[in-house]
Amino acid sequence: MATTGLPRTNDLSRVTETLEMIAPRWSVWVLMTLAEQPLRYAEIKPKLPWLADGQLHPRLRKLTDAGLVERTAYAPRHVTYGLTDRGAELLPVLTVIAAWGNTHLEKNLVLNAKTGELEPERIPAADNIEDALALLTPRHATPLLWALKARGAASVRELAAEAMPGYSLSTAYPPLRQLIDDGLVEVTDTSAFRLSTTGQALASVYGALSAWAAGRPVTAASAHPLWGQALSPSQGRTGTWVTHHTRLPAPPTTAASAAPAALATQRPAARWQPGEIFSHQIPARPIAPPPAGGHRR
Repeated sequence: MATTGLPRTNDLSRVTETLEMIAPRWSVWVLMTLAEQPLRYAEIKPKLPWLADGQLHPRLRKLTDAGLVERTAYAPRHVTYGLTDRGAELLPVLTVIAAWGNTHLEKNLVLNAKTGELEPERIPAADNIEDALALLTPRHATPLLWALKARGAASVRELAAEAMPGYSLSTAYPPLRQLIDDGLVEVTDTSAFRLSTTGQALASVYGALSAWAAGRPVTAASAHPLWGQALSPSQGRTGTWVTHHTRLPAPPTTAASAAPAALATQRPAARWQPGEIFSHQIPARPIAPPPAGGHRR
């Protein structure tokens, strides 16, 4: 977690720790796979066939160590994995992140076979979440966004002192440049930095993460002292996508993947249906990982 000079009265540290907890690749897929009920390893594996044992086992172990997944041994060869109460409470937060990603992340246009018109492709909710997390979890990204939300606009010197104390001024430029390339930050006429409209729309995401990290329901997100009064996805949408990296062609669509718009406040036994998690046929082999520092969309 990046050290920051932001006031310790805020909950930035808890939010960055939460992001680090769920950001490792495939963690979201595992959590959503376990959303409905506990499963044995042999039942999880077919749902995530592109993960080898050497990838799935460590991910389950990390999520168990984080307190999001519970491993229950009924017998030496009968072990199940299920969400803990804290893990289940995280699902509505994932819904919020998925909604933000579905609205703001780049999508290819595909032909609708029924209408004959081009429309944005359907993206699996888990992909929307992972791609959104890829923008928020690079080192210093969230502290810089947090500082810009608090200030409204700031010079690079002010941001470096507030969000990156102990680092040289030149170190602040690469993460700021990345946030600009990702469409979350823009440069003003006076060469200051501020959140873009899309960056402001992260209020719903950071508010939900903050509420969960503090043990409050996601419905408390709108009362966040800094990120409250969140924009709805439609309010935050700008004319271009946040990222402009071309996605790999999506597998054939078989079900709708739009994340539910409403937030759940109780354990969502059937919150994430298979069609919402995957929204397409399970690929025969793993999707190629993005190049270092890049995004899949």
